Amino acid sequence: MGEIEDTAEGRTAGTAAVGPAGDAAASRSRFWGVLLPAAGLAVVLTAGALVFGGPDESPRTARVAAPAADAPFDRIGAGDLSRGVTGLQAHLRDRPKDARGWATLGAAYVEQARTSGDPTRYPQAEQALGRSLALQPQGNDAALAGRAALAAARHDFRGALREAEAALKVNPFSERALASRIDALVELGSYPKALAAAEEADRRRPGIPVFTRYAYVMELRGDITGARRVLGQALGSASTPGDIAYVAGALGQLEWSQGAYPAALRHFGTALTADPAYLPALEGRARTQAAQGRTQAAIAGLETVVARLPLPGQLVALGELYEAAGRTAEARAQYELIGTWTELARANGVDTDLDTALALADHGDRAEALRAARAEWQRRRTVHTADALAWALHVNGRSAEALSYVKTSAPAGSHNAVFLYHRGVIERAAGEPVAARRSLAAALKTNPGFSPTGSRAARAALKTLEGK
Repeated sequence: MGEIEDTAEGRTAGTAAVGPAGDAAASRSRFWGVLLPAAGLAVVLTAGALVFGGPDESPRTARVAAPAADAPFDRIGAGDLSRGVTGLQAHLRDRPKDARGWATLGAAYVEQARTSGDPTRYPQAEQALGRSLALQPQGNDAALAGRAALAAARHDFRGALREAEAALKVNPFSERALASRIDALVELGSYPKALAAAEEADRRRPGIPVFTRYAYVMELRGDITGARRVLGQALGSASTPGDIAYVAGALGQLEWSQGAYPAALRHFGTALTADPAYLPALEGRARTQAAQGRTQAAIAGLETVVARLPLPGQLVALGELYEAAGRTAEARAQYELIGTWTELARANGVDTDLDTALALADHGDRAEALRAARAEWQRRRTVHTADALAWALHVNGRSAEALSYVKTSAPAGSHNAVFLYHRGVIERAAGEPVAARRSLAAALKTNPGFSPTGSRAARAALKTLEGK
């Protein structure tokens, strides 16, 4: 089942778990750093590539070995990740009782699943991590941290927090566990605790992973200037192609979200110079081009992204571009794919309710969108779930009820154009035209091209409200 199996005929590598891996996903809240490799393994990061081999082996006889248990899989290229998995399998064929090696393989499978959009990798990751813990039940921080990353990838953020805390009891300096703890707290809506966790991580393991987390928490708290400053510092300290691409991509996303399109394109260009296949930068560049009215270039860019990462957010983005260009049949085909992904993800243990609510509210079964949004709100109360629930209530004709949730998703001083747009539309429908004008104007001022269809609807609504 995707692991490396011992058989009576000899040890063979299962190939089911090996496949193409994408680049790091767009989320700015997951980063893994480098710890010393497991004993007996030599791991070198050179120009973004993982180079493996035992210290006593000549170049001609060197074989691929396993990367470190805390290797930065989400900051390396797709080919390097695939080679890393192959190296782990080769290593574990020879050393099937290496608990740390199994933990590393599990973490690599998590990253393959997350970056390729293929949730069938998650059960394989669970098996590898379980095997690691079976071999080393006590003191196995690498497997516990891997399980935290797996839980987060499946959107089980309470489980991620629990596993991260367990890993940190064993190893307070585990960067992967420190990172997962921050991520889980953010996704659970515990923003003050997330900031405190980032500060603690900075004391224990300062570096790019912590800088980027500081920036994201600042952004969520409305401190865009602080987020920009911290990301700039992180970019200045980045040296490997993977780190440069990641931080520059995050800066580009931040600038795009604030309507600073030339700056966004510069940062995406920096990211793509470091890693031409870096999907978040390709997606960000396409979204920026769309905001500038360069629809054909944007469509071509997002088609490239969706071909490799067919997740709901990317499918909706491409569908809306098709829709804005009058290609309604192609838009509908993109929206229909969301249901296929949802079924596959659920079958492999992923909580898809937030993704489902956001996609279906505008492009599918509105009643199902509301059910999913309510379910997610019961699990975690974040600005994102508040926005999803408010919007799902609105599209189901319950705008007055939605008002209480927009105060959480888009409070005064919010810098998220989508949240502000949703708030304005809901306020208008609930009979609050003055507030609606203010919110819609703020959305378009923040990021006038936040969505090909939403921006157009916001302008039309604002024009009507202003009597023009």
